[in-house]
Amino acid sequence: MSQKNQTLGEFIIENQSSFKYSSGELSRLINSIRLAAKVVNHEVNKAGLVDIFGSAGDTNIQGEDQQKLDVYANEKFINAMTNRNIVCGIASEEEDYFVTINSQDENNQNKYIVLIDPLDGSSNIDVNVSVGTIFSVFRRVTPVGTPVTIEDFLQKGDHQVAAGYIIYGTSTMLVYTTGDGVNGFTLNPAIGTFYLSHPSMEFPEDGVIYSVNEGNYVHFPQGIKDYIKYCQMEEGDRPYTSRYIGSLVSDFHRNMIKGGIYMYPKSSKNPNGKLRLLYECNPMAFLAEQANGWASDGFNRIMEIQPKTLHERVPFFVGSKNMVGKVEEFMKGDKT
Repeated sequence: MSQKNQTLGEFIIENQSSFKYSSGELSRLINSIRLAAKVVNHEVNKAGLVDIFGSAGDTNIQGEDQQKLDVYANEKFINAMTNRNIVCGIASEEEDYFVTINSQDENNQNKYIVLIDPLDGSSNIDVNVSVGTIFSVFRRVTPVGTPVTIEDFLQKGDHQVAAGYIIYGTSTMLVYTTGDGVNGFTLNPAIGTFYLSHPSMEFPEDGVIYSVNEGNYVHFPQGIKDYIKYCQMEEGDRPYTSRYIGSLVSDFHRNMIKGGIYMYPKSSKNPNGKLRLLYECNPMAFLAEQANGWASDGFNRIMEIQPKTLHERVPFFVGSKNMVGKVEEFMKGDKT
């Protein structure tokens, strides 16, 4: 029986049998992510003391400036998973294309591919605001022992076998699911061990927090403008509280604990939305559904969307069930 203060390693071993593909590989994969998280956490925590602030001088495939910590985190997570010979392919938000692991090794029996946002919210590093890492795990669909193809990565979110995030904040936490609920582990920095601190995490069905960049209000669809006005009206438990950090991991984490909704709708500036389906929305949607929450693009369940490209963007609404449901009502009533 899992209990608070159990180590992440102990938890993985105890719960391995509940994972339907149990073979030890997924456990080793989570362990490799844990190791990389500790390395990145160490670098994040000394960011003010070393030359890790600011831009790396390059842009990623998204056309966004890469921060030095983006590059560092990307390298550490890819190396941790590659060197342990656990996965057969990795796709990163920071890479143009996916990375094939051991593609020339005919005896490579690895079954898992990973999609990762190595450092979500990295533009906040310079001002000491919480940032995070998001990861998503699938079983490959092409034959084991052959090089991975784009088909292995362009799977619907409901085919995920694991997903999670690491939040580097006042404390560092690793939160993940393998389809049997959501559990959070807090790092004890003195000994470098993650302990179960938040077992069976769940969104309250209702919440009083809405998280959206209201600076983009004039660019939003009318349905979202109307929903924001609804949140601000005095009636019942409203007006809701507006809280927006600008780091998906941080906003999601707070709303899961306190009850709320995170929104990044399409806009006239970003007609397809801004967040990436494969690196951000799918893993967060999996976590939300496993934690009694919901995730939508405003009309459809996120995890039923068929991806067409590695870096596809979608509108994203995630959080407490009733709040996401209310947004969908407003979107469906938008005739513009």
